[in-house]
Amino acid sequence: MLGGSFDPPHLGHLHAARRAREAFALEHVVFVPAARPPHKPERILAEAEERLQMLSLLLADEREVSLWDTELTRNGPSYTVDTLRELRTLVPAETRLFLIVGEDNLAGFPRWREAEEIVRLAQPIVVHRVGAAEAFDAGAFSPAARPRLALGLLASPALAVSSTELRAALARGESCDAHFPPALGAHVARRGLYRRP
Repeated sequence: MLGGSFDPPHLGHLHAARRAREAFALEHVVFVPAARPPHKPERILAEAEERLQMLSLLLADEREVSLWDTELTRNGPSYTVDTLRELRTLVPAETRLFLIVGEDNLAGFPRWREAEEIVRLAQPIVVHRVGAAEAFDAGAFSPAARPRLALGLLASPALAVSSTELRAALARGESCDAHFPPALGAHVARRGLYRRP
C-alpha cells in the first residue's frame, strides 16, 4: 500500500512503488489517496475527483498496480492504521501486507496514530527521498517493531521531486512535464492545475 495526498501525483511516486516491488518481490501495489491527512490539517487539497483522475493517468501504463479510494469515501481524517485494518479484511489471511513510505515521513512516524499497530499489520518499506534530513528515532518503537523498521530501509537512488515543489513550480507557470507521464502532464497543462489566478 502506498498512501499520500498525491497532490499532484508524479513520477517519484511511481519510482517508490517500483523500487519497493523490486526489493520485496511485491505482487501488487495499491495507491490510496488521502481525504484529509491528519498531519497536514491546514493543507487545502485539490478536489478528490481531480486527484483520482490524475492518479489514474499516472498509473495507466503500470502493471500490477491499482487505485483504491477508500479514504476518500470514509468520514474524518485518513488514518493509515484504519486503512490497513480494512485492507486486512479484504485479502486472504496468508497475504503479507507492506506499507511504502517516503524517508521524509520517518521522523514523524512514531507519532502516527497507533504506529506500533501499523508496523504489526504491515512491513514498512522506506524509500529514500532527497532532502530527508530529519533524524528518525527508532527508540520510540518497541524492541519487536525495530527489526521490521530496519528491514524495510531501502538504500536506493531517489528521485529529487516532491508534490510541494511541483505545486510551487506550476503556480509560477513553469513546465513540470519531466516529472509526469505525457498524458498526466498534458492533463495538468490543459486544466491549468495549481496555476495562480
